[in-house]
Amino acid sequence: MTVPHAVCRSCGCFGLEQILSLGKLPLANALLRGEQLSLPEPTFPLELAFCPVCSLVQILETVPPEAMFHSYPYFSSFSDTAVRSAQAIAERLIPARQLNGSRLVVEIASNDGYLLQFYKRAGIPVLGIEPAANIAQVAETERGIPTLCKFFGADLARSLVEEGRRADVIHANNVLAHVPDLNGMMEGVRVLLKEDGVAVIEVPYVKQMIEACEFDTIYHEHLCYFSVTALDHLFERHRLILQDVERLSIHGGSLRLFVVPRGSREQNSAVQAIKEEERARGVDQLFFYQGFGQRVENLKTRLREQLRDLRNSGKRLAAYGAAAKGSTLLNYCDIGRETVEFVVDRSTYKQGLHMPGVHLPIYSPAKLLEEMPDDVLLLSWNFADEIMEQQAEYRRRGGKFIIPVPECRIV
Repeated sequence: MTVPHAVCRSCGCFGLEQILSLGKLPLANALLRGEQLSLPEPTFPLELAFCPVCSLVQILETVPPEAMFHSYPYFSSFSDTAVRSAQAIAERLIPARQLNGSRLVVEIASNDGYLLQFYKRAGIPVLGIEPAANIAQVAETERGIPTLCKFFGADLARSLVEEGRRADVIHANNVLAHVPDLNGMMEGVRVLLKEDGVAVIEVPYVKQMIEACEFDTIYHEHLCYFSVTALDHLFERHRLILQDVERLSIHGGSLRLFVVPRGSREQNSAVQAIKEEERARGVDQLFFYQGFGQRVENLKTRLREQLRDLRNSGKRLAAYGAAAKGSTLLNYCDIGRETVEFVVDRSTYKQGLHMPGVHLPIYSPAKLLEEMPDDVLLLSWNFADEIMEQQAEYRRRGGKFIIPVPECRIV
């Protein structure tokens, strides 16, 4: 269905093609305190669309960033996988880029310092830029990471340059999808980056999302869903070149992009290979996305049937992961207290709160051993290996996990 007045967030063209509607859902990270459970919750349409001009996949609704990021419940350091990945790329770039005490590494959306801490330990100057005040404070007080509590864009980049600060390396992990003004952010990257610098950007890969039916990756904070083709158009617009790309398994399938100023290098064979693969599969065409909505609806039906059968057979169910993707899955599939008794999460910042919409209480993972539910719906399935390793004792006692995406299975 064509939405004639919808404007692409990247190229500015009108006439996006809607490919999926998840209905009206609450903000995925708007966890609730007990006294808020009786109050009305705001909900917003969650509709996915494709730009036929630059091939960017995006949602149609824009919730003001201040409503979602001023205070934020996601702390990267609670994921061992994310921390290990951060350490690996830092330890790799330090010698590769010859970083030392006279260089500068900047991270956009630096969270709690989970990445910059590895550069700081090596004696390399760092600067975090993190709009969530509660998280920025943790980065500064617990890890000693100098952090600007601001949204990043071209104006902030110019201010930093005027102060004499330009970056040798810019990291931006899983933030580009959250930015309403894509062009403002990429212009800021161009301004802040030294002529011989590199921006290392990680994004979930839309091709993987569609092929594996990872619909729960869609929520209001994630405004855009990227292919290499769409990113290439975006970077070119700002005199930047996608020089290299790597595929990552993290977050259900991601891309790590190495972006440099135009003229300093050319695209390598890895970038060309993925662009050719996308053309062959039609990732830059509407037909690749048609049918996604029906596949999502089918997954919802199968998951609800599986959970209903377990409950009807007398099984007790819980869920693991008070993550944004979990909120999307629970609310879209209408899975509440009649099915799942509670949610557990490793983050102490989420424990004691409740999931938006469905109001399931959130506890420490220790609750699994205390209550021993028969099956646990793994909402954070993108960290399945890490979580099941942590929950070895629960599994040893007979507990099982239900992995909902891409197909519902019990392990």
